[in-house]
Parts: sequence; C-alpha cells; structure tokens
Amino acid sequence: MFRNQYDTDVTTWSPAGRLFQVEYAMEAVKQGSAAIGLRSKTHVVLGCVNKANSELTSHQKKIFKVDDHIGVAIAGLTADGRVLSRYMRSECINYGFTYESPLPVGRLVVQLADKAQVCTQRSWKRPYGVGLLVGGLDESGAHLYYNCPSGNYFEYQAFAIGSRSQAAKTYLERRFNSFMDSSRDDLIKDALLAIRETLQGETLKSSICTVAVVGAGEAFHVLDNETVQKLIDAFEIAGGEEDPAAAPDAAAEESGAADQGAAAADQGAAAAATATDQGAATEEGVAPMDI
Repeated sequence: MFRNQYDTDVTTWSPAGRLFQVEYAMEAVKQGSAAIGLRSKTHVVLGCVNKANSELTSHQKKIFKVDDHIGVAIAGLTADGRVLSRYMRSECINYGFTYESPLPVGRLVVQLADKAQVCTQRSWKRPYGVGLLVGGLDESGAHLYYNCPSGNYFEYQAFAIGSRSQAAKTYLERRFNSFMDSSRDDLIKDALLAIRETLQGETLKSSICTVAVVGAGEAFHVLDNETVQKLIDAFEIAGGEEDPAAAPDAAAEESGAADQGAAAADQGAAAAATATDQGAATEEGVAPMDI
C-alpha cells in the first residue's frame, strides 16, 4: 500500500496507525525558520530568525504579543500562527473581563492544544501547520510551553523549533542547568548565542533576528534592533566567542605544558648533580665512569 492512499483525509488511519496529514503539519514546523525560548525563575526570553523570501521583501513577523504577561514565537506556516495568536489574545481578553485577573499560562496552553487537536479528528479540517513556543509569567512563576500541531503540549526549561534547531538544542542542553538562576541579560545572551548556532556560520546581526522578553515587573515586549545590536556587540557575538566546551581542553594543554616544564627542570637538576659528582671524582684522582 502506498502512502498517498491514506493522506487525503486527516481522519484516515494508515495500517501502521499513522495520520499522515498530522505528520505533514509537523514537518512544516521543521521547515520553518528557527525559534527558541528559555526561562529563568523570573523571566522568559523568546527569539527567532527573520527569513525573507528575497532581498526585495520584508521578513514575516514570528513573535506575537498575546497579553502583557504572555507572548508567543512560531515556526511553520505564519498564517496559521497569526490565527492562533489572535485566538489566544481573545481568550486572554475574555478571561480578564470575566475574572478581572490575568489568564494563567497553563490554562491558555491547554485551550490552545484542545483547539489544535480538534483539527485532527474532523474530515473537513486540516491540522495547523505551525508550532508555538508560549512564554509567560503568572502567579506560579515563569513558564515556557511548546504546542505541537498534533495537539500535544510540553513544558520546557529551554527549547528550539524550526529548521537547523538541533544546533540550538545542543547549545541549550549544555547550558540549561544555569538558566534558573540566570539574570535577564544572561538569558538574552544565551538566546542570541542559541540563535547564532542555527545560522551555520552566518554573522549574527540584529536585522536577522528578533528577541522578546517578559518578566517580573516587565510586560512582554519585543526589543528594538538598536538594543539587540548593542547586546550583540557587548557580548562579542558578531566577532565570535570562545566555546565553553573548549575550556577544559585548554586547561589540559596548560597542565601538560606545566608537566613538561617540571620534567625538564628535574632533568636539568639531575644533570647538574652528575656533573658535580664527576668533578668531585676527578679531583680525587678517580676516573669518571662512562655510561
């Protein structure tokens, strides 16, 4: 049996128990420009890569403000991302009007996942071809969630989606233990470094990335290009930075050089002692022994 006999309808299961339309939507997320998110105890930082189709066009907006305490970064079909972000904005407005308090991040994510899952069980619908990184702050602290086109959602300390996101994931996995105690500026630095990992050697500039922050006492907002460029220059990202993983190797080299120096000093001391013994033996009229 061929795949195209089972991918014409989202409610048609293959003999292997797969829904190909859902898998196609998840593949659309992998093909989109990269988006990353990371959080500490008090702040959440979202970042994305701006990718234009040509030099004559502007890039698509990939980060959206949902409420003062919630924002979202997307990867995949931007049109679907705009629809879902508008839905999230409406839910926050309705909740605030009814209960006069901000909508908890976890509750909004569950509602968003339910909306996405409905599209996997209606033959006249299709899955949303977009992945969303939802970052926000509520009474229980800072949160970062990933919403999948299949209707699944997961909470992360740090995560990356989109094309070439594996390089960013590797960097975040190496550093995530320090994120909880990181300051706002350190989180932004790590976000920029993670974005740089997805560029495959391309120079990181403020014109090709977008960074947004939300935190305690700080409403969700997108940093302007001038501020991002100053941060890039301050962190010396544009010109390259030493890889933290290379530090142990450098220390090992220094240790090896120190050991070689110590060995050379010992050999010099032994040679000096031998010369002294030979000189003493010569003075006593005993011929030195050849070895």
